[in-house]
Amino acid sequence: MKSQLVNEISGQRTFVVVLDPGEEAFAAVTAFAVDQKVGNASLTAIGAFERATVGWFDPNAKTYRKIPIDEQCEVLSAIGDVALGDDGKPSLHVHVVLGLSDGTTRGGHLLDGIVRPTLEITLVEAPGHLRRRKRPELGVALIDLDA
Repeated sequence: MKSQLVNEISGQRTFVVVLDPGEEAFAAVTAFAVDQKVGNASLTAIGAFERATVGWFDPNAKTYRKIPIDEQCEVLSAIGDVALGDDGKPSLHVHVVLGLSDGTTRGGHLLDGIVRPTLEITLVEAPGHLRRRKRPELGVALIDLDA
């Protein structure tokens, strides 16, 4: 992974993060957010994975149904956010649309993705800190604007 701080205005930072082949995207971006103490940001990304797993949230089961993609795929769109979790550490939430070789797409919540050849991420901080809190009745952690 390589990263560069490309802008900083009034304490709000913008980073470009470029992942290398073989890196697991979700873990790498989470580690970057922890290292840089990012507590409130939006992110976008493009690139490709050699394989990935996305999830579809099943509200009845209160869990993600895993959708494995066991082939090279383009990250056509990735959008998400970073907020502080219940443990006080940065928590990542990313949705992706992945393009397959036949032109079809798969999408959902990014659970994991092995980068090949690259993933280019732009991470933009916003003022303040967001909190993501576990909602047991829903089975998922959501941003809590009252926190």
